Amino acid sequence: MTRFVRWASLLFTGVFAGFLVGVLVLENSLRGYGASVYTQVRQVELDSLDTLASVTLIPAILATVVLAIRARGNDRRRVLVAAALLVLVFAISLAINLPINADQADWSAQNPPADWSTVRDRWQLAHTIRTTAALLAFATLTTALTYRTRTSPAPVRG
Repeated sequence: MTRFVRWASLLFTGVFAGFLVGVLVLENSLRGYGASVYTQVRQVELDSLDTLASVTLIPAILATVVLAIRARGNDRRRVLVAAALLVLVFAISLAINLPINADQADWSAQNPPADWSTVRDRWQLAHTIRTTAALLAFATLTTALTYRTRTSPAPVRG
């Protein structure tokens, strides 16, 4: 069971972090375009990307919390740090990104709001922070699970 949880934690956290990096690259590319193009692309993003975020972040958090409960010593501390980072990502998403997503879903590409670039900048800053946190969570998990410390002697195999 622990092996499966370890695998699930790494898989979902890695896929989620990679997904956020892809969105970060796309969003950075959009900075060179005007309000209409930005609005159209954001509405295409919102069609399914929130679902992808949910089906990767929620299992990542759950598996990482279960892993933290089962881990020992320094491994537990590292996994707890990763879990805390993932919870931070979730909190930023709930507090900033998702409310903006809901507003942007109703924007008109032909007539975006006057403050569209301010809203974009706020969303992108929050996204950059959560992407960084997700990447740190993945790196921390990878370190914890690759360079595992021993709290007890290795079993003797005969």
